[in-house]
Amino acid sequence: MQESTTAPKNALILGAGIIGLCSAYYLQQAGFDVTVIDQENEVGHQTSFANGAQLSYSYVAPLAAPGVLSQVPKWLLNPHAPMRMKPSLNPADICWGIRFAKACTAEQSLQTTKELLSLSFLSRDLFHQLFEEIKDVDFDRPGKLVVHRDQAHFQSAVKQLDIQRTLGCEQEALTTEQCIEKEPALAPLRSEIVGGIWTPSEEVVDSYKLCLAIRKNLEAKGVTFLLGQRIRALSTVTTSSSGTSAQDIEVVLADGQRLTADAIVVALGSFANELLNPIKVNIPVGPLKGYSLTLEIEDEQQAPYVSITDYERKVVYARIGNRLRIAGMADRVGLDKSLDPKRISTLMAEAKKLFPGAGNYANATQWAGLRPATPKGKPIIDKTQYGNLWLNVGHGALGLTLASGSGKVLADRIIGKTPSISAAPFRQSEA
Repeated sequence: MQESTTAPKNALILGAGIIGLCSAYYLQQAGFDVTVIDQENEVGHQTSFANGAQLSYSYVAPLAAPGVLSQVPKWLLNPHAPMRMKPSLNPADICWGIRFAKACTAEQSLQTTKELLSLSFLSRDLFHQLFEEIKDVDFDRPGKLVVHRDQAHFQSAVKQLDIQRTLGCEQEALTTEQCIEKEPALAPLRSEIVGGIWTPSEEVVDSYKLCLAIRKNLEAKGVTFLLGQRIRALSTVTTSSSGTSAQDIEVVLADGQRLTADAIVVALGSFANELLNPIKVNIPVGPLKGYSLTLEIEDEQQAPYVSITDYERKVVYARIGNRLRIAGMADRVGLDKSLDPKRISTLMAEAKKLFPGAGNYANATQWAGLRPATPKGKPIIDKTQYGNLWLNVGHGALGLTLASGSGKVLADRIIGKTPSISAAPFRQSEA
């Protein structure tokens, strides 16, 4: 069923990361006059700047999964654990934690995986179309190898293959030697690898370069960018039409300007709640801080070409051009974007063990960003209780992977077109 027959003509996109830019791209494509607003002076300067770079279309299983809760006590006591949680008495944090715990069931994890795969496969198809139009973003299709050091974990992953295949994933299990054949740079780790899962269709792209390229593309099509503009608040206004009144939203900038549009899209990631809470739009989105290193490759033979995920260490490696992106960790520490020297040190130590000769780690660029996560691990792509306010938030570690699909689903819903996949799993009530 179509939701509407009349498309709005003007749209404001709040946030110029990859989610906001893809929202702008598909709304412009749908005929909108689009304006993008961000407090940074350039696009892609928050979570999109130096993320893991992997387009992981087949690896979308949520963090909330069976067995995760049993790991929490160990993580709390280990400063080098892949995930850390800072105790909090904040009611929103407590609520998020409770909802996360409830989602850690086999049934819910499988359902979420199915729903995310539908969105990721749509995103893959759309990205392939986008990359025909937008070039020079260090896009490549090297495939992805998830290496396992623990036999029990590997056997569990092998069992998961049958489920993944029924959901449309092309994957196979590899022996230790087959892993090294796929990626010779892993040879020094031969004695520790028990096996791996190979997915040939996985891709990489430099998210920041992609953001810059999308901005250039959109500006050429008439999209306006208001950068370096801090949003002070969202304000409610009453509108009247055909004898009925409704509440809409206008955007109040720091300089006092007030802007409104037929559709306002909040794509502010972990910072969305700062604007939404005062107008009583409550979404279960909490930040998970991740870290990355970007290493100039000095020895081609000792750096991986294939995208690598070290399953036990929860660290990913992606070659983007002549650089190696190393990313990992998930710290539940609020809106703190600062670099934690201990976490960076842990990430660097793991990378040096795996690919010691890839480059000069002392010169690696260090970065930290906030992944906006919902308890179930699904993004929210939905309308709010206000007539013109929409959400495209909560993508967690999959923001890059799901960006184009999320932008298209959002645009379709705004113009009243039924999306090509079910949008129901991505409503606020399902997060």
